[in-house]
Amino acid sequence: MSLLTSPQLQATDERITRWMARYSIPLLRIGLGIIFLWFGALKFFPGMSPAQDLATRTIAMLTLGLITAPLSVILLATWECIIGLGLIVGRGMRFILLLLFAQMAGTVLPVFFFPQEVFVHIPYAPTLEGQYIIKNLVLIAAGLVIGATVRGGRIRSD
Repeated sequence: MSLLTSPQLQATDERITRWMARYSIPLLRIGLGIIFLWFGALKFFPGMSPAQDLATRTIAMLTLGLITAPLSVILLATWECIIGLGLIVGRGMRFILLLLFAQMAGTVLPVFFFPQEVFVHIPYAPTLEGQYIIKNLVLIAAGLVIGATVRGGRIRSD
């Protein structure tokens, strides 16, 4: 009998898989919430968020300058903290995910508005700001997975 077919290993694998099926979505939701709360809170402290300048200029372009940089930072920080707290608490998920996906759509815009600041060599060598934007693909995917469960969907271990 090989190690891979051992009954003890099979039983352990099944227990681990059941645990992951039960807890992975709540852990993903809370982890994503911590990221949004943390990154949002950083924006309340001038100069602490590495994406702050790019974000404020993007918002200024979107609003044709109607929303000033100081106001846009407060609005964005508040928006991200609401998303983070909503994910951590796990209430009002449809609304929270709507806020999340709207915010994520906005984070992609610098690629089009300021490509010279997002890439060292367009389109394959991102700057630090570009990497910051690209990592949002994982946050979007996490939001999609969480969204798939808001109507009672679950992960099954079998």
